[in-house]
Amino acid sequence: MDKSKDADTSATTSFLKDQVRKALIEQRLAMPDRLAKADLLQRVMRIWLVGRPDTVIGAYWPIKGEFDPLPALHRWKEDGELIDEPQRRRIGLPVMNKVHKTLTFHAWYPGCQMEEDAYGIPKPKDTELIVPTLLFVPCVGYSAGGYRLGYGGGFYDRTLAALEPRPFTVGLGFTNGFLEDFEPEAHDLPLDAILNDNGVVWPTS
Repeated sequence: MDKSKDADTSATTSFLKDQVRKALIEQRLAMPDRLAKADLLQRVMRIWLVGRPDTVIGAYWPIKGEFDPLPALHRWKEDGELIDEPQRRRIGLPVMNKVHKTLTFHAWYPGCQMEEDAYGIPKPKDTELIVPTLLFVPCVGYSAGGYRLGYGGGFYDRTLAALEPRPFTVGLGFTNGFLEDFEPEAHDLPLDAILNDNGVVWPTS
């Protein structure tokens, strides 16, 4: 096995992914109809959640023009209170461990005290640690096979490998993030579902 050739291939793949990431983020930030698409995705997400058995859902604080899942999740939480469920619904946001480069999830609710993490992203301050059974993940890009293009840090991959049981994973993104010719690498694991402003991208049936 030619290790130098494998290293060159890996470096080329990494460079190409970085170029795609940069282009997609720039497109997302420049979308003139981003608010309208966000409203559509809020609706898709709320409909998709109907009937799900989960009571603890992990999500994310949106950055770089990402779709904001928190309004739909707050509505989901309120709906649970209206139907008087025996177990209170809870929402968690990630807290990054810079040393181990993994995520834990802490309870979030509108108005809870926040602080910035090591990367400048808001996180809940001093709220309870929770373990989600359903996890909404932001997508820079995605493909029909359920594969996600993230920011390249590997936080979600390492976190999912460590969580037991593994939560049901759902990618969220806008239609411009769809990649027809995305080639997953051996270590890439597909998400269980992907939603965009047009509806359910994956699974397709």
